[in-house]
Parts: sequence; structure tokens; C-alpha cells
Amino acid sequence: MHLSSFFTLVFLSLIGSLAAQSPRDIGDITVTMAAATIPITVSSSSADLDRLANFAFAAHGAYRRVASGAQVTARFTPVGETQVRVEVARGASPVADEVVGGTTLRNALWRAADVAVRVTSGRPGFFASKLAFISERSGKPEVYTGDLFFGEVRQWTFDRTQAMTPRWSPDGSKIIYTSYFRTGFPDIFLIDMNTRQRSNFVSFKGTNSGGRFSPDGSRVAMVLSGEGNPEIYVSNAQGRQVSRLTRTAAVEASPVFSPDGSLIVFTSDSAGGPQLYVMSASGGGASRLPTNISRYCAEPDWSKGDPTKLAFTMRIGRGFQIGVFDMQTRAAAKQVSKAPADAVEPTWLADGRHLLYTARAANSRSIWILDTESGRATRLSGNELGMVSQASVRAPSSR
Repeated sequence: MHLSSFFTLVFLSLIGSLAAQSPRDIGDITVTMAAATIPITVSSSSADLDRLANFAFAAHGAYRRVASGAQVTARFTPVGETQVRVEVARGASPVADEVVGGTTLRNALWRAADVAVRVTSGRPGFFASKLAFISERSGKPEVYTGDLFFGEVRQWTFDRTQAMTPRWSPDGSKIIYTSYFRTGFPDIFLIDMNTRQRSNFVSFKGTNSGGRFSPDGSRVAMVLSGEGNPEIYVSNAQGRQVSRLTRTAAVEASPVFSPDGSLIVFTSDSAGGPQLYVMSASGGGASRLPTNISRYCAEPDWSKGDPTKLAFTMRIGRGFQIGVFDMQTRAAAKQVSKAPADAVEPTWLADGRHLLYTARAANSRSIWILDTESGRATRLSGNELGMVSQASVRAPSSR
């Protein structure tokens, strides 16, 4: 369904192993603006790892792959079934040589590639991120997980009803999401990733949607309408001690905590159209963010990698694109995507430079990675997953 208004967006929010997958079937890279890059040669003794590693670095905006004469070389060698040796050199000088373990050989490669990114760019890697997302492969929107490049995909819900906005808990042990399951009304559910058990998190009168954990995992922000109007609420991690934060006649949606957990940014149409507002996570008055770029600003996501950056969906002309607002300078927001159709639902990766978004056209949905500094965009999800949207990122763990 093509979103054409804030009210449609809010309505949707309320009602709501592939390890060997070849990157050749995933999509092409689009470069929309120039930026300085690090020349790199990527190789592996394994054809599969070589293909995967080269695709990953091609999608990373900080690098430019070259066949020879590179400033940086990175070589990945499989060691057993779940380890990869990464050797990185800058010119003739070695800068990393270690064996990295993972849950699978593919996962070990992503972790090893993250080592190469860290030692050559100085920024955190994100290749080993985990995704939760919605796929309509079965004919209905269901919750899935996978790695950043949509390998090792696993389906978690089989409800055959509307599921939406899956979000990780900070430790990756749970996913919170909204579904019509059982009651026929939107409720918030929690999946325990270790036991695969699903529990009802919140099921009050009215609509219950948009659950999102605080950075420390102790609280959940959500949108409830049981008192007559969609408002922002916060509960503890068990869905209890629910307290109301906003009291307006407007429609509120999409709450997200600041990286330190002290603030909440959300969308409200209290000014006559959807705009972004910020308030204390403990309640009180809210102030509008001066994005000064569009009359339609929604779906905010606050970067943990760079806490000055807030990404959001904005209307530009007759379509939608991704904007970024600087929370420190409060200067006018900038458009960072130039998708041919709509770019919506941004979610940051760990380095504070890249984000994922849903590319949406009349009959398609797919997940793309965007380098907000260079404008480079790469499709990540393949056609075999059908309509894919609403990605949530769990940053690579230390394991």
C-alpha cells in the first residue's frame, strides 16, 4: 500500500538457511554523489567467501575496490567450519592478523570483515549486524530474521495476519512487534529468541502498537489509544507500570529513545501536519524539532553510532525520501536519499554513517543500504523473499 498521508502511515502502524544466497541476485549499486574512498583489494582462498566479502565492501561507502595498487588489502581465509583468518595490510605494513570466530563460517566472515573496517576506517563495522524484518513471502506479513545481507533467514511468526514493526531488545534476546494475532485487533507481542515462545506484551482496549525498547532494555515506548486518542506511553520491560507521556488532541506515532535513554522523539500532527517532536522520557512538555525541510516528517530513528544524527522519512514532491537532522547544531535537515520511487522506514547501522531503508514502489518492497555521506545505495534483499520492509538492526555483538 502506497503511503500518501500521515494518517495512512499511522493507520498502518496501528493495524498492522539462505546462507549460500548469491550476491549476484541481490541488486546493483547506485552512486549518486562523489566522496573520498579508501582503495581496497579484497580476496579469499574460498570462492564463496571471496564473492561475499567483495559484495560487502562494495556496499560500504568508505571503500572503492580495485584489482591492484590498493592502499589497503584484506584477505579472508577459512579456518575450520566457524572461523576466518583476516589479514589486513596498509601498503606493505600489516595492521591486523587474527582468527575470528562466529556462529557459522558466513557469520565469522562478517565479523572478520568488521575487523578490517575498524582498523582501516577507524569506525565500527556493521557487516555482522542481525536484522528483524517483515516479509510477505508466505502471502501474509510475518516476522523474519537474518544477517545484514539476508543470509541465514529464519521465519518467526506463522500467524497469517498483519504483523509489523519488529524491534530488537538491546541484548538481542527478544523481538517486540505488533500483530492482529488472536484478537483481530492490533496488540503488542514479545518473542523470546532463545525459547521461541511468544507472549502478549500489551493488549489494552483500543490499538496497541509501535513498541520500542530503551537503550538499556529496561523500558518500552509505545502508542496506545485506549483512552481515546493515540498517545505515547512507556512501560517497564515486562509491559507493566504503564504511564502516559503525551496528552494532546493530535495523532502521535513512532516513538524512539535517544541513545542515552533520556529523551524520546516521536511524530505528531499537532501543528497541522506530521512533524518530529522531542520530550523527556519521563514526561513533560514536547518541543518541535526545526527540520525545516518538509511539511511531512515521520518515522524517526536516532543513531547510536553518532548521537547527533536523527534520520526520518519526509515527503519531497509527490514521493518520500530519507532526511537526516543534526540534533546538536539544529540546522535544517538534509535529504540523503535519492531513490527512484519512495525511500521510507530508515534505521541506522552501528557506524552512524550508513542506514537501511525500505524502497517502496507500487508493487514492490525491498531493503537497501544507504551511505549517508556518499549517497551510495545498494539493494540487499532478494526477490525470493517477496515484499520485504520494516527492517530493525541489532548491532554486532562482542561474541
